[in-house]
Amino acid sequence: MNLSNQNEHYDESQIQILEGLEPVRKRPGMYIGSTDLRGLHHLVYEIVDNSIDEAMAGFCTDIYVGIEEDGSVYVRDNGRGIPVGLHPQAGVSTLEVALTMLHAGGKFGGDGYKVSGGLHGVGVSVVNALSQKLVATVRREGKVHRQEFSRGDRVTDLEVVDTCPEEETGTEIRFWPDPEIFEDVNFVYDTLRVRLREMAFLNKGISITLEDLRGEKPVKHVYCYEGGIKSFVQYLNKNKNPLFPEPVYFCAEKGTSMVEVAMQYNEGYAENIFSFANNISTHEGGTHLSGFKNALTRVVNDYAKRMKLVKENEPSLSGEDIREGLTAIISVKLTEPQFEGQTKTKLGNSEMRALTDSTVAEGLNTFLEENPATAKIIVDKCLTAKRAREAAKKARELTRRKTALESASLPGKLADCSEKDASKCEIFIVEGDSAGGSAKQGRDRRFQAILPLRGKILNVEKARHDRALANAEIKAMITAFGAGMSEDFDVEKLRYHKIICMTDADVDGSHIRILLLTFFYRYMRPLIENGYVYIAQPPLYKVSKKGTEDKYLYTDEALQEYLKEVGDGAAIQRYKGLGEMNPEQLWETTMDPETRTLLQVDMDNAIEVEETFSVLMGDSVEPRKEFIEENAKLVANLDI
Repeated sequence: MNLSNQNEHYDESQIQILEGLEPVRKRPGMYIGSTDLRGLHHLVYEIVDNSIDEAMAGFCTDIYVGIEEDGSVYVRDNGRGIPVGLHPQAGVSTLEVALTMLHAGGKFGGDGYKVSGGLHGVGVSVVNALSQKLVATVRREGKVHRQEFSRGDRVTDLEVVDTCPEEETGTEIRFWPDPEIFEDVNFVYDTLRVRLREMAFLNKGISITLEDLRGEKPVKHVYCYEGGIKSFVQYLNKNKNPLFPEPVYFCAEKGTSMVEVAMQYNEGYAENIFSFANNISTHEGGTHLSGFKNALTRVVNDYAKRMKLVKENEPSLSGEDIREGLTAIISVKLTEPQFEGQTKTKLGNSEMRALTDSTVAEGLNTFLEENPATAKIIVDKCLTAKRAREAAKKARELTRRKTALESASLPGKLADCSEKDASKCEIFIVEGDSAGGSAKQGRDRRFQAILPLRGKILNVEKARHDRALANAEIKAMITAFGAGMSEDFDVEKLRYHKIICMTDADVDGSHIRILLLTFFYRYMRPLIENGYVYIAQPPLYKVSKKGTEDKYLYTDEALQEYLKEVGDGAAIQRYKGLGEMNPEQLWETTMDPETRTLLQVDMDNAIEVEETFSVLMGDSVEPRKEFIEENAKLVANLDI
């Protein structure tokens, strides 16, 4: 390559200036994260966020979201309505400015909004840029105003199309996502439902209605929670056994900042703490979460010592002990939120640490003093957790990552790979010795490791750390992965960046897979958060016909299509287990990176994931029975 000629024609003409909303259409991922279903649904959230901002400012009580038969979505509120007068700087209507200019909005100073989730003012204009059509309708000052756009450009001027009562105000945005931008323009009702329910919990008393008009029978949900985040905690604990009937609630304001905390212990062992800032889920926590944890640990330890519930010289309870079985929501609202990164997943405002700490310290101290019987139950649970943690400590030491010199202590049944770069390595968690034998023979030894499991691992949803660590199969996985577990988990020490669950395509295989996922979620959550967990997709069928190569098919639909092509006389083999395949077949269909299909496990919504694991794997039978009854009709192929 002749590098000297690369820049010969590099001149002024090669510098592009993207005007208006062009940058959004050119690089949509910068504004909505992606152009897959996640990005598609983000469009709805951007508009709903504007309505929520109106509600937080005290001007909106009802928000309606609907998916229309033609695939469009509308978001309507009864807020003040976007201003429609001539904008003093732009020379066009303020509505048009909001819809066609980036960084235009009421969130950059002045008195438009005191608190707002949107930092950058890009919301509705980005939706406009990425829609093949958008219609804005504003009710304001006794008139109904309407304007239409396409791919960010104005199609019609702002016009008055009707009159309405003076007191009737609000904005409706209806948009048709652009198929030129998005991989899929079909909205998923349940995805929207989960996020809108969350918004209703976080904004006490606001009614959010979601309706789906597609299909033969419309579907509709209305969410409104007068209890706010207290209702949220009760919802999260509905499939568990709470230690006391009502969640504890604390609230405080300082200047324009506010913090709300609701918490309740249950008989389980999992810690479930979710934090939000201006209705945005802060997955990575931040200063408000730190303030909560610090105050919680300090207050419970002080109370336990003051009431002589622990011995004088006994070591303090750890934060992990105190948070076992705790469900909590921390929600803060502030004028100038500082989020780390464009993804807004970690709050950085230092003042929120002090405000959350003092709010929890004062509120929890009062609660424990006024409810000594409940306080003793909480401390007893923390002490039991401490004893279990200490019992597990020795077992955990045995499962810590070994250095290269200590590699002999890796599990005996692990067939490791020769590659040492974790980013190039993958490990198959295989069900049974038979499949494990085929996988060991069929793999590429350079980068593929095999760890066979005997039977079903422990359901960790119903067990403490010490019992989990006593399970031989769990110990083998922890040692093989090399990154520790729970609070000690260090993703940097992980020995494989692809952890692939490879189980049989039957009921037992599905059960083993969910047990594995439960373990990863509860004890090694960063594996899922970083996208390191996968599910192998072995074929369901092998079809043989004289004169043609054997064909492997992965779904019933694919089988039917193929049989139409080849006609009669084909021999069909239904694979019940991986052990039925010889090493070459297993490599070709399920393990070869060039030909295999892997499903990556992710967790778009941590709260929905938490609810699902609690229902499917928890102690309460009734919710699981209801779940099975509701979803039984979705089962297409059940092995009896």
